[in-house]
Amino acid sequence: MPSSINNYRNLMDQPWGKMFYDVLFRQLALPEDHPLDILDFGAGFCVTASHYAPFHHVIAIEPSEEMIDLKWEDHCNKYTCIHGGIEEVKKLNIAAFDLIICHNVLEYVPDKERILTELAGVLKKGGRLSIVKHNLAGRILASAVFSDDPQAALGLLEDGDNENNMFGRRDTYSTEYLVEQAGKLGLTLEERFGLRTFFALSSNNDIKYEKEWYDNMLALEMKTCYLEEYKNIAFFNHLIFKK
Repeated sequence: MPSSINNYRNLMDQPWGKMFYDVLFRQLALPEDHPLDILDFGAGFCVTASHYAPFHHVIAIEPSEEMIDLKWEDHCNKYTCIHGGIEEVKKLNIAAFDLIICHNVLEYVPDKERILTELAGVLKKGGRLSIVKHNLAGRILASAVFSDDPQAALGLLEDGDNENNMFGRRDTYSTEYLVEQAGKLGLTLEERFGLRTFFALSSNNDIKYEKEWYDNMLALEMKTCYLEEYKNIAFFNHLIFKK
């Protein structure tokens, strides 16, 4: 019987899995003619590492051996993949990276401050830290609209988001908290984007395979990800900090 991790991996091949990364990569807007030193911490299936490996020097660190076994096969020989956690970051050179990626990771660790401290330590001066985090308002919207579960939405509204899933206990922390903690480490917020504002709210999956729908929805996501009112209701927020 397929594991939860395997089911999650299968989502990466669906349009709603692909669009997450199509939006994310456009928001990061990395050059292809200027190689960067990149650390992908909590790399998951190494989709991001695989995407950037042909143009940049990438190290991916992932604690789940099962996710590494199911990692994206594209360009997997062009980056370094390490099985481990924050202890592996401590082995890296101080101020070694131009960009550190930490996407949907901090929700599942009890000591966010320690993780941020270690990541800031290996970031170059002028380097950027990219963090994707769950957004509580977006989770409430998805529960009420996509899942047709207003009771769950009311629970999130009243009690916040702190539940168990395949990755552990999720703590949907606030943007204000993250900005405050990053500021203590000499990191300033450069940009905040919305991510997955509309494309996962419809339960009509059939239409998501149509190219016209996909192209228009991607354009809509990119048009609204810069606008404050849509950032506030997106399922994820993507924050970029500069050292």
